[in-house]
Amino acid sequence: MARAIMLQGTGSDVGKTVLVAGLCRLAANRGAAVRPFKPQNMSNNAAVADDGGEIGRAQWLQSLAARTPSSVHMNPVLLKPQSENGSQIIVQGRLFGQAKGRDYQGLKPELLGAVLASFEKVADGADLVIVEGAGSPAEINLRAGDIANMGFATRAGVPVVLVGDIDRGGVIASLVGTHAILDEGDRAMISGYIINKFRGDVSLFDDGIRAVEGFTGWPCFGVVPWLSGAARLPAEDSVVLERLARGGAGALKIAVPVLPRIANFDDLDPLRAEPDVELVFVRPGERLPADAALVVLPGSKSTISDLADLRAQGWERELHMHVKRGGRVIGICGGYQMLGRTVHDPLGIEGGTQETPGLGLLDVETEMAPEKTLRNSQARSTEYDAPLAGYQIHLGVTRGPDCIRPSAIIDGTPDGALSADGRVMGTYLHGLFGSDAYRARLLQSFGLSGEQRNYRWSVEQALDEIAGELERHLDPRWLAGLFG
Repeated sequence: MARAIMLQGTGSDVGKTVLVAGLCRLAANRGAAVRPFKPQNMSNNAAVADDGGEIGRAQWLQSLAARTPSSVHMNPVLLKPQSENGSQIIVQGRLFGQAKGRDYQGLKPELLGAVLASFEKVADGADLVIVEGAGSPAEINLRAGDIANMGFATRAGVPVVLVGDIDRGGVIASLVGTHAILDEGDRAMISGYIINKFRGDVSLFDDGIRAVEGFTGWPCFGVVPWLSGAARLPAEDSVVLERLARGGAGALKIAVPVLPRIANFDDLDPLRAEPDVELVFVRPGERLPADAALVVLPGSKSTISDLADLRAQGWERELHMHVKRGGRVIGICGGYQMLGRTVHDPLGIEGGTQETPGLGLLDVETEMAPEKTLRNSQARSTEYDAPLAGYQIHLGVTRGPDCIRPSAIIDGTPDGALSADGRVMGTYLHGLFGSDAYRARLLQSFGLSGEQRNYRWSVEQALDEIAGELERHLDPRWLAGLFG
């Protein structure tokens, strides 16, 4: 059986995803066959695994870090929020059903079997499995039936390392408090802890380490500094959106309306990395910037609901004014569906609204259907005759007169639509901007130099930088025991 370790956090967004990715890359650089695993993830940023089916985008990134093909078994349960208290449930890559929060709690015992079976598949043939928890084991109100943290760790016999985020403050209380409220069995699973996101002189925390050990008996496996390379990795989930500020002033301003059910917004990361681009995330209550040259409507987990929110913000009128001024619009997946004349949902897949008018910027209509398109794809841009590589995750079929001008040819089939004046484009292809030649030619069309940069290489470089930082700052004895 492969060795395994599980990173759990004192709370959400303490940096577990990046630490797992960094440890995966460090292990891979040392020649180990390492694989990531996350029993349960909640995110609308999904990826299509190499063996087909959906997984969290974070586990796709971690598999890239591990230099191993991604698998649906690396994230056997994926929750994709559709409303304030309800989610779509993906199990081992396929749609399992939908449930509200309270109802989902009752499903957990049934899902634990799938989680443990997937863990066995991931561990088979591996030297090491690095597991990521979700939220915090201190949420003892959710301990019964838990599959994401201690419920998994105790059943699978995987030791736990607790991660505390010092940047948010109160890290000593978080660690000691977690120790205090866990029951004896769960507490015994924790072998030590890591302090993450430290800024400044690490020696200033020496007394903190002694205090935590005095209260808990847990050893510290390292104090990890703020990892600048993490900013160059694809965004994991909507928590990141709350921190994204306006980009630095650039020659080209691109605006992105932030809607409540935004999905796969890591599509925008390659644009954010461009030095001549100012990517502006427009939040509720803000106006679309009048000087934006391009507006991007990203994916949505609920097209009809997000259309209603877009209108409520007054952004529909501003989008039409933007196009009249000569501005351009790109819609991806759900954003593409919004750009058409009408969205039909006769089966009520997204809820009770069976038909809603679209933005009318493309002469197309979408009909929602229960069958989900789910595949990795090779494509070519018809606008710029540039190669594309990406993936499709969507419900619905879009047709109409503007489809005679497809925006791309995906796997030999026309996809998307262009308006007659070329100002509005829609596509179902996620990963569009990650295609270096396409991104360069898009920027050139706005008058930028459009130097072609290798975005994937920048991600690989960031992973190697993070691995190097972890090797320098984590306890070498602990790493030696982990990697064997």
